[in-house]
Amino acid sequence: MQDEETGTWRQQVSGTAIFGPLKGKRLEAAAWDEVSFGLWKVEHPHSLVLEAAEKYKPEYAPPDWDTKILKRPTVTPVNPKDPLKPRDLVVGISLDGFKKAYPLEDLKTQNPVIDQLGETALLLIVDSDGKSVRCFNRTIENTILDLYLKPGSKPMVLVDVQSGSEWDFSGRAFRGPMVGKVLERIQSLKDFWFDWKLYNPQTQIYSAGKLPSEK
Repeated sequence: MQDEETGTWRQQVSGTAIFGPLKGKRLEAAAWDEVSFGLWKVEHPHSLVLEAAEKYKPEYAPPDWDTKILKRPTVTPVNPKDPLKPRDLVVGISLDGFKKAYPLEDLKTQNPVIDQLGETALLLIVDSDGKSVRCFNRTIENTILDLYLKPGSKPMVLVDVQSGSEWDFSGRAFRGPMVGKVLERIQSLKDFWFDWKLYNPQTQIYSAGKLPSEK
């Protein structure tokens, strides 16, 4: 990215200036939530929508951009021993110096996924749309919750083993002893594997159905 004021260039993911008068400076990251518009409308029915600027429409990405980009080569070397393909989608978590990539297809298969990253007990869930992913700290009031998907629930509902409370996709308990409690949101980034690995070379990879010591 390049700013118009100084001509400084920045990395897209990190926001760090790599060339120009502001080299070394870093933009402060704002919290974001990458979800489908359908889910957003349900959770925020009175939300405004940014309208496309007519004169710039020809410069916008086409509707099928996400499928076309999968066929393009990447700009980084490909390691034949790499467990993931360059354009496999992952959900990356960076927390307290620890980095971990969760293949999106594994998250869909095991939904929800409970894991541990450093000292933090994580919960990763994929909405029924197969695109919206959120991550939470599953520790609440000094209790680490184990949550599973309630069979046949639409919209999806999670139930915790410890209290039997029911939780929605926003991380809020809406029924049971913990009603009104809200899980802390952990920032995650949906990214191509080659890109996540480039910015996080020491990243771990979540492996479905295998313990960390297994090969």
